[in-house]
Amino acid sequence: MSTTRRHFLGATFLGATGGVGLVGALAADEPQSASPNDRIRIALIGAGGQGSGDVRQALNVGGVELAAVSDIYDGRLTRAREIWGDHVFTTRDYREVLARPDIDAVIVATPDHWHRTISIDAMNAGKDVYCEKPMVQQISDGQDVIAAQKSTGRIMQVGSQRVSSVIYRKAKELLAAGAIGELSMVEAWVDRNSALGAWQYSIPPDASPATVDWDRFLGRAPKVGFEPIRLFRWRNYRDYGTGVPGDLFVHLISGLHFVLDSNGPTRVYATGGLRFWKDGRDVPDVMVAMYDYPAKGKFPAFNMMLRVNLVDGASETMGYRFMGSEGILSIGDGVSVAKQPRESEPGYTIDTFPKAVQEQFLKDYRQKYPKQPPIATGQMLAEEKFMPPKGYSDHFEHMRVFIDAVRARKPVVEDSTFGFRAAGPALLSNVSYFEQRICAWDPETMTLTA
Repeated sequence: MSTTRRHFLGATFLGATGGVGLVGALAADEPQSASPNDRIRIALIGAGGQGSGDVRQALNVGGVELAAVSDIYDGRLTRAREIWGDHVFTTRDYREVLARPDIDAVIVATPDHWHRTISIDAMNAGKDVYCEKPMVQQISDGQDVIAAQKSTGRIMQVGSQRVSSVIYRKAKELLAAGAIGELSMVEAWVDRNSALGAWQYSIPPDASPATVDWDRFLGRAPKVGFEPIRLFRWRNYRDYGTGVPGDLFVHLISGLHFVLDSNGPTRVYATGGLRFWKDGRDVPDVMVAMYDYPAKGKFPAFNMMLRVNLVDGASETMGYRFMGSEGILSIGDGVSVAKQPRESEPGYTIDTFPKAVQEQFLKDYRQKYPKQPPIATGQMLAEEKFMPPKGYSDHFEHMRVFIDAVRARKPVVEDSTFGFRAAGPALLSNVSYFEQRICAWDPETMTLTA
């Protein structure tokens, strides 16, 4: 490994930012200037924590103006005007936003069960779409979104920011160059131990049928009486969310697909359970899944194991371990490569052979394998680590990619097809868990085959 940290930072940032350099890539704390003709007017549909964060990153890109906000809770509309000004148009009905000719693009950050409908409606209305992950709630939703993007020609980007991260770009470069030899297995995980990490979000005390458009929230979900916990902690319920796989597995799968240029696995099996957060939710808080990935390009077939644990752990951690014949590549807050070569000789088990046979075996063995210093089990001969600079934000970078695509009318990596190829295996994890079966998936046609 001759690559230095300085080389990594320079080459990767220039590649990631199209040559604008380090300053342009990191300027998440200061909006960039743009001519009035280049100004992009956006709208937010779903003004919760993630959607509001998306807006902040979009405004930091520069040349972006927030024109409208839609949410079914009046308090969030009030808060939107408090933060971004009374000039921002607000409404409970997202269709009023889509009807505005001055909106160029929308951020869809609603509960998962609305992603398909709003994304398709937005593209049909001539708007570009940044849709939070997972792109869809149900396997049956995915092809409809892909068809809408193709027929309308709109820009659509799914909001799993690792696809735009310089960390994952560096991992992609190293793996393609054979940094760990032949890949055989990948482990990936998210562990977090906090109430908020387990989606125990705050419920506003003024939530009532008067301040919440309950029927609009339910949408295609089963009709139930007003229960604010179902709205403000919607990830806990299968009717509106996708649980651990849709919230967290999909991030790990998106990152893997980008790094390995993969279209997805062929088999999915998941298990787990509701271990601690027995608060009325109907999704597990601990989940483990296995995926069989076929050979593609320079990478052989391999297995991937994902786990998410919302119960144990001192703090939130997330990472990957790509295991190969010559070492391990790890992704966390940076990228590290630990070189772990194979043993120089296979060894032998000859104690049960007759003495004369042992002697002949050893003679032949040493001719084939001259005596070499032993390599201790698990010994790492070299390790290199590559870190992004302090303050780097892949969330900002992902939003910058989207805004640049809207402005220049150029395609993005994480479009609807990529988004469904990541969401599909995640959603199949739920199918496998709840139906207690192995799911067969065709990653090319993106269809459930068994």
